[in-house]
Formats: sequence, C-alpha cells, structure tokens
Amino acid sequence: PEQKNHPADLTREMLHDRSWRGETFKAYNLVPGAGAMPSGGHVHPLLKVRQQFRETFLQLGFAEMPTNNFVESGFWNFDTLIQPQMHPARDAHDTFFMKTPSHANRAPEDYVERVKTMHEVGGHGSIGHQYAWKRAEADKNILRTHTTAVSARCLHKLAQDGFRPAKYFSIDRVFRNEAVDRTHLAEFHQVEGVICDRNLTLGDLIGVLHQFFARLGMTQLRFKPAFNPYTEPSMEIFAYHPMLKKWVEVGNSGMFRPEMMLPMGMPEDVNVIAWGLSLERPTMIMYGIDNIRDLFGSKMQLGSVKNNPFCRLGLIEQAETVRATQ
Repeated sequence: PEQKNHPADLTREMLHDRSWRGETFKAYNLVPGAGAMPSGGHVHPLLKVRQQFRETFLQLGFAEMPTNNFVESGFWNFDTLIQPQMHPARDAHDTFFMKTPSHANRAPEDYVERVKTMHEVGGHGSIGHQYAWKRAEADKNILRTHTTAVSARCLHKLAQDGFRPAKYFSIDRVFRNEAVDRTHLAEFHQVEGVICDRNLTLGDLIGVLHQFFARLGMTQLRFKPAFNPYTEPSMEIFAYHPMLKKWVEVGNSGMFRPEMMLPMGMPEDVNVIAWGLSLERPTMIMYGIDNIRDLFGSKMQLGSVKNNPFCRLGLIEQAETVRATQ
C-alpha cells in the first residue's frame, strides 16, 4: 500500500479550500513527561509568612506605613523615642553608622528643640534624663535598628496634620551590629503594630494582642512585665504554640511614653499602644528550620525555596478565633 504522510497542523490553505474536511491528521503526542517542565518562580518562605502577617493587619483595619528609609538619622531612630544619647544601644558595637553621608536630619527645628528640652529637663511631670543633649549625635546617619523609627515619623505627621484615631503597621528590614550565629543575623525583619486613640489603656493593648495572635493560630497568651526605653508600661508576650506544644516568647509590647508623644504635638489624652515581633522566628518555627542562616542569606539552599510547603499561619477554625476574642 502507498504510504501517505498525514499533516500535523491545520493550515490557512486548508481552511481556505476546506480540504481539512477529508484529511487525516497526525495524532497528538500526549505521553506524560514527554515535554520539558516550564520553569517558574517560587516564593521564599519568609515572604509567604510576611504576606500572611500583612493580610492579618489589613483585615483588622490597619494602614501600612512607608518603610523605604533603611538609613535614618539618630534623631528619628533614638532621640524622638526619648532614648538617651549615652544608651548602650547607640554604640558602634550595636549600631551600623554611615560614613557617607555621615550626618543628616531634616526634622522640623521646632520639634527638635522640644525633643531636646524633654531630654535635658523634661516636662509635663517628667524630669527628663538630666544631661546635655548634643545635636551632632542626633544628626548621625545609621542603618535603622528598629521599625519604631517609622512609627515615630508617622505619629509626628499625624499630630501635625490634626489628630485622628489611627491604626498603623509595618513589616520590613532592620539592621543591628550583632555577631552572626544560628539565631541572630545582622539584618532581619521586624513586624510592628501601632494604635493611636484617646484614653487607651493597658487593657486595650491586651485585648488587641489576643485578637491579633488568635488570627495567627495562637489563642493562649501570657504577659510578663518588661522594660523598654520608650514604652511604659511594657510587656513581653508569650503564647502557647500549637505546633511546638509549649510556651514561647512571641513579641514585645507597651504604651508609648508621654515624653515621646507630647513633643510631637499629640493631645494629652491621646495614648499609643504598640507591639512588635520578628518575622524570622515564626517562619523558622513553621518550616522546622533550626539555623537562621538556612532561612536567609547565602547559605540557603534553592531547593528549599522551590519545595517549601504552603504557609499555614492563621489557618485556624473561625469558632476558635471568635471564642478567643470574646
């Protein structure tokens, strides 16, 4: 019999002269694995957990703060938080100082003067830190050591624009001059939430923390008194982690001091509650990572990025969330 080559494609000519009607086409090759797998991007586990935190804040009605300033002046990072200039955290062994440009501070001069006065002699019932505040120290450029510098900028702008109740959050990188080991890096991510309103109390902070962490799957919380330079009272947050089956420290919290808020121009009856935690620690717990260098940095294996599972953070029963927040 005569061998005939069957066409593999339907052409324009076949459509035009309608010769396709009586034609026999080659069969498609649908053998599994016959073709090359298309390459595609993969989401880093840290970004998966970051997105879940972000969605949790947005669901609770928070607005995201701009966090594009990796370089901050010492004024916004420390001084506006009423952290004294002789504090150990401002030394070179804890903070990265910029060489070029080494100094910059575009804060309004009247605000700088009010912060200086609060440091030196206090006010509104405070005696301050009783030392000679130096402008040159406040103007030093650093890599920000916490996202609270971002919160300070937003709260100052809120006070200047005319106070209104507000809820803010930020998730971004911070930098500290720390020795690198299995649990510490010189660069990591901080998650921060801030609520500003009239007559807020410590009870409001505890209630918000229960609601926030319940959405992340942690419905049992404990609080321990702590010290922070710019919050009073301050609390460490502990939660019973359902994956680890034990109590773990999950963050820090407190109420911003009046010495910080009043120089900004906030009304005296306005209080600000805030809390913060790292992004790396819950990610390590969720994905069973023991060494932070296996999560972030040059030692991380590309295979773990391609094959990491779905982020289960916050996937808890709705009834459990409701019960925990009542």
